[in-house]
Amino acid sequence: MIREFRLPDLGEGLTESEILSWKVGVGDTVSLNQVIAEVETAKAVVELPSPFAGVIKELHEQPGTVVEVGKPIVTFEVPDDGATAPAADQPTVAATTKAVAGKREPNLVGYGAVVESSGHPSRRARNLTVVEPGERLGRKTPDAGTRPAERPRSTPPVRKLAKDLGVDLADVAGTGPGGLISRDDVRNFVGGGDLPAAAHHLSAVPDGRQDEPSGGGQPERETRTPIKGVRKFTAAAMVASAFTAPHVTEFLTVDVTPTMDLLARLKANRAFAGYKLTPLTIVAKAVLIALRRNPSLNSRWDEASQEIVQFNYVNLGIAAATPRGLTVPNIKDADTLSLTGLAEALAALAESARAGKTTPSELSGGTISITNIGVFGIDAGTPILNRGEAAILAVGAVRNMPWEHQGEVALRQVMTLSLSFDHRLVDGEQGSRFLADVGAVLADPGMVLTMV
Repeated sequence: MIREFRLPDLGEGLTESEILSWKVGVGDTVSLNQVIAEVETAKAVVELPSPFAGVIKELHEQPGTVVEVGKPIVTFEVPDDGATAPAADQPTVAATTKAVAGKREPNLVGYGAVVESSGHPSRRARNLTVVEPGERLGRKTPDAGTRPAERPRSTPPVRKLAKDLGVDLADVAGTGPGGLISRDDVRNFVGGGDLPAAAHHLSAVPDGRQDEPSGGGQPERETRTPIKGVRKFTAAAMVASAFTAPHVTEFLTVDVTPTMDLLARLKANRAFAGYKLTPLTIVAKAVLIALRRNPSLNSRWDEASQEIVQFNYVNLGIAAATPRGLTVPNIKDADTLSLTGLAEALAALAESARAGKTTPSELSGGTISITNIGVFGIDAGTPILNRGEAAILAVGAVRNMPWEHQGEVALRQVMTLSLSFDHRLVDGEQGSRFLADVGAVLADPGMVLTMV
C-alpha cells in the first residue's frame, strides 16, 4: 500500500518549514516514530518522526527547500494488512493515539493535537494529517473543470494579513499546494499585482553564498541571504510588537557589589557545587520576587476579547542569540523554582538554544522576558517587547565604577537595568515600582526577607 505523508503544522499555526536534512533515503526501511528528517520552522529546529513503518519510496523535497504545510514530503510503501483509506470528512490525525492498521500513530515530536472528548479532532489536529493520494487535507480533490464552492484556501494568519492590507483573497492567485494562498502571495499582490510569488525570487541567492563573479574574476560587492526561518519570524514579531504595543522604557543603575559578593560566597559553598550561578541567575530570581508585588507586569492584552489576561504563573523568557537568529525560549513555571532550580533551568535553556534544539513549546507561552545585553559589554538599551508580553528587562554589564558608598566615593560594581513595558497594561507607577524592587534585591539581597 502506498501512503503519502504531508508536512504537518508543527505548532502555533506555523505555515511552512525548511527541510534541513533527510535522515533516510529512498529504499530504506523505517520503523514507526523513527526520525526521518530535520526541519526548521520559524521558531525552532524539529526532528520529524515517521508516521508509518515501511519502505521509503520517494522523497519529494530536497534539503534547503521551504515547504508549506500540507505539501507532500515523503511517500511510503507500507504492508497492506487490510487497512482502508480514511474517510474524506474524517482525516487521520498523526498526533493522536488513534489505531491505524493495527498500530498506533505517533505523536509528532511531543506537541500537536489532542483528540477532544466530542470525538472530533481539534483545529491543530486537522493540520497534523496523513493523507492518501487523491485527497487534499481531508477533502477529495475536485474533478477537472469543476470549481469548489468554498472560499480561497489560506491559513488564519494569511487571512488576517489580507484583512489588514485590505486585500480580497478571491483576487489573489495561490502558489502553494492545491492553490493555497501564502503570505508572500498576498504581499506580492499588493506590491506588484497578482504576479506569482516565484517571479519575485529569481534573484535570490542561497544562504551565505556570494553572487557569482560577472566575468572579471572579482566577486560581487553584495551578498544576499534569503529572509526565512527564525530571522523571518523574529522580524515579523518585532515589527508587530513595536507598532502594536506603546513601549515605555525606564532605566535604573544599581550598585550590585553585595550581589557579586553573594555569588562569590555561594560558589565557594560546597552545597552549591555543580550549579552555574551567575548575575543573570540572581536577576531572574529578583524579577520573580518583584512580580509578586507588581503582577500587572505579568499580563497580556487580548485585543480580540477586549480583556486583560492576568497570569497567575510565570513563564520566564530568556533571549538567546543563536546562529539562526534571536530566540526567546521560556522557563515554564519559573516562579515555583528555587535558586538552584532556576540555575539548572537557565543552563539547560542555554545549551538547547546553542545546539538549535529548542522546541516550539519552549518558545511559546512566555509571560515576561529578560535579555542579557551585558554579555556583549553593553550597559543599557531599549528592548522591544516579546509579542504578547507586558514587559522585558535588559540586564547591562557589571562594571567597576566610582560610586557613592556610605558617604564616600568608592570603587563599586555597578549595573544598569532597562525595563520596557506596554503602557496599555502597565502604568508608570507600576513599572517604576517593579524596577525599583528588582534593583533593591540586587543592591541588598537581604531585602528579600522584607518582600516575601
